[in-house]
Amino acid sequence: MTARGGPLAGVKVVELAGIGPAPFCAMLLADLGADVVRVDRPGGSGGDEDLLNRGKRSVQVDLKHEQGPQAVLALAAEADVLLEGLRPGVTERLGVGPEQCWELNPRLVYGRMTGWGQDGPLAHTAGHDVGYVSLTGMLHLIGRKDGPPQVPANLLGDFGGGAMYLAVGVLAALLEARGSGRGQVVDAAIVDGTAHLGAMLWGFFNSGAWSTERGTNLLDTGAPYYDVYETADGEHVSVGALEPKFYAELLDKLELTGEVPDRDDPSNWPELRKAFAERFKQRTQQEWTEIFDGSDACFAPVLSMAEADEHPHLAARTTLLRRDGTVQPAPAPRFSRTPNPEPGAVATPGAHTEEVLRDWGLPRELLDSGAMRSTPQ
Repeated sequence: MTARGGPLAGVKVVELAGIGPAPFCAMLLADLGADVVRVDRPGGSGGDEDLLNRGKRSVQVDLKHEQGPQAVLALAAEADVLLEGLRPGVTERLGVGPEQCWELNPRLVYGRMTGWGQDGPLAHTAGHDVGYVSLTGMLHLIGRKDGPPQVPANLLGDFGGGAMYLAVGVLAALLEARGSGRGQVVDAAIVDGTAHLGAMLWGFFNSGAWSTERGTNLLDTGAPYYDVYETADGEHVSVGALEPKFYAELLDKLELTGEVPDRDDPSNWPELRKAFAERFKQRTQQEWTEIFDGSDACFAPVLSMAEADEHPHLAARTTLLRRDGTVQPAPAPRFSRTPNPEPGAVATPGAHTEEVLRDWGLPRELLDSGAMRSTPQ
């Protein structure tokens, strides 16, 4: 494999195939230059549109084969990090748990991604993002006054509270292992990460600055100057003019200076909201975008994914890329001295088995025995 560059160049990662946050974490590490080898099951499918598999290499391993676990252990013996997102105890039963891996590679960082964590009353219970964010109190925050909690896309739990914390955890453990010579388990639970994301709001709550009544607070659509509004063409715009000088500019652009009550008195918020809503309905989203262009009123049009691809700022930064006929986000963050490599192609299951055997110095007998399989690219 040709070196791809990036700050994680030279780091070897084994990913046991799964869905959601663990594959995203592995993609993030690949985006940063790590050599990520995904272990797929025979018969597994992965379409070209599955961007979570970009930049990785794939080997197929039949864990039901008598030498299947040995194939995974052989990979783990050469790796810096192993990632898995199975229920607690499953990899141990398969013969590829942390202790089995450490017998061959005591420096291995073993990253475990679950919703509920490796222990606790719910550890072995099925779940999804919406349940995890519900239990942490974070879903209760989202929604309007007198309305039910609003279910967000699964960015908050799966990827914010899950995958990102797994990535930070394995990189911290990897840094520690380079000094100590010993790996460890990183227990990344979505409930833990999601709760941690709420640290600032917990601070507000503890100080009495945050009400549990949804839609009445500064940052949850309670304040009319931190909300979204419909425009004349049925589209929407957002405003986040929290600071006084930004709020003054918002009023100026809306031509409402001196015509609305004091925003510092929450009893005036309903009247303010009505004034903003009526004014934004007088022009289209594009017209308002032109009016606010270059201002510090903290205004933005609410764009669809298709529209975001065409925004000039995102285009200037190449935030979104076009590759193989698809639109996909560019690697993030960016590095001044060790820039990220271009995102690699989506890995087809088993397409790199022979290549990985060669590059990682694994015995070909694993392929000849049928424990590992190769598929044409």
